[in-house]
Amino acid sequence: MVVAPHALAAQSGLAVLREGGNALEAMIAAAATVSVVYPHMNGIGGDSFWLIHEPGADVVTIDACGRAAARASADFYRDHEASSIPGRGPLAANTVAGTISGWSIAHDYSGTRWGGRLPIARLLEDAVRYAEHGIVVTQSQSSVTRAKLSELMDVPGFAQRFLVQGAAPDAGSLMKQRTLGQTMRQLSGKGLADFYTGELAHSIAADLAALGSPLAFADFENHHAELRPPVSIQHSTGVLYNMAPPAQGTVSLMILGILDRLGISTVEPESAEYVHLCVEATKQAFLVRDRYLTDPAHMTVDPQQLLTTDALARHAAAIDVRHAMPWGAQSQHGDTVWMGAIDAHGRAVSFIQSIYHEFGSGIVLRQSGINWQNRGCSFSLDPKALNSLRPRRKPFHTLNPSLARLNDGRTLVYGTMGGDGQPQTQSAVFTRYVQFRQGLQQAIAAPRWLLGRTWGQTSDTLKLESRFNGDVIDLLKQRGHEIEILQPYDELMGHAGGIARQANGALEAGFDPRSDGGAAGH
Repeated sequence: MVVAPHALAAQSGLAVLREGGNALEAMIAAAATVSVVYPHMNGIGGDSFWLIHEPGADVVTIDACGRAAARASADFYRDHEASSIPGRGPLAANTVAGTISGWSIAHDYSGTRWGGRLPIARLLEDAVRYAEHGIVVTQSQSSVTRAKLSELMDVPGFAQRFLVQGAAPDAGSLMKQRTLGQTMRQLSGKGLADFYTGELAHSIAADLAALGSPLAFADFENHHAELRPPVSIQHSTGVLYNMAPPAQGTVSLMILGILDRLGISTVEPESAEYVHLCVEATKQAFLVRDRYLTDPAHMTVDPQQLLTTDALARHAAAIDVRHAMPWGAQSQHGDTVWMGAIDAHGRAVSFIQSIYHEFGSGIVLRQSGINWQNRGCSFSLDPKALNSLRPRRKPFHTLNPSLARLNDGRTLVYGTMGGDGQPQTQSAVFTRYVQFRQGLQQAIAAPRWLLGRTWGQTSDTLKLESRFNGDVIDLLKQRGHEIEILQPYDELMGHAGGIARQANGALEAGFDPRSDGGAAGH
């Protein structure tokens, strides 16, 4: 089974599983397709992270995060008369795109560990076809393009790839991406390494240099993805796993660990008490994030030490169950896609791929058609900042795919897009499915909340979908929460999904009605 925020990506993954491919091969195919058919949310000019489960083996992760350019420094930006790193344009494109290296290491792992035999050319087949022959523009792509048009239309290359006669494409229209299709064909024929060391790498580096980005060919040549252990917690329901820094997986695990100690399973689902406890646990975790989490090479603590029983108990004890803690911390936002896959042998993948903000930096490279990420605009030019810019440093990532091995024998992969919303939505999906025993589709579709910003937002209010009961909203206001009401199924809440495999091999999946997604199995 495969679940994705665009139905065509789920179908690409399913087709691979039907051919006897494994979960990693299916995910590479889904990742390639979604980078073409959902281009406002992700692309091959971004980063990715993977959690990989195999029955009887340790969970492993793939860190495919690109580092800052060797020339990226505070002095570089001062020389360009920039007092901060801009969010759009060539100066925002200051980190290597790591996602293709993640596909590569996943393909190698599939072959050496799982006996995978499908070549990269087969796994990129659908992506090539959709790029060359056209995709149907979704309402999400059309509305996001329209909302961001004023800040993106003059960014080099953006109009040529994403606009129609200077305007956002209409939902339902056909959009072809022939240059990107040629790039996908080149990766199919010459191999994924071409992105970092071959002809394509030289083309990418030349286009970036011509635009004024600090990235150079040597930055690509020195890049590699890494196999790494996850962070984890022992929960009352099983062992929960997530991505270690520079991702914020520690935050997602902290929230669930705190809620477990607060007895979240004893409160009423969708009640004011439930939302209040989840929000207050989120605040505790975000304070830790903003104090410690960054490139692991620059961290002062072991992230696993932030997840000890004593640490989680201290944070749970700090929560006032009746009153909201004042909030005004800096929020993180971003665009992303989360996808999951489980194969016939119970091997599972939780995967996330991103260009950070909608359309990333906005720049589209002339020779390759690649839309480059702006993940490096999260760096600070203040040398004393936790996430200060330094050459070849990894940026802090909101991305964090999640996975659980439950005591009853179930395996669960789940996740979402949406910056600060990612750990919050993970807490909602997990507690509803595992602790309140709701169906996975119900747990994903149920009314959600969001503290702080997600993609396209600047306010730090507690946002609630309007499907919450009016009494719940009033009680949350009485507890001191500053409330903002959104649409019943609001895309700002992110695009979540999940797949669970029962001990007997039965599969259950859910996808987000706020997305254009689907769950596909056989």
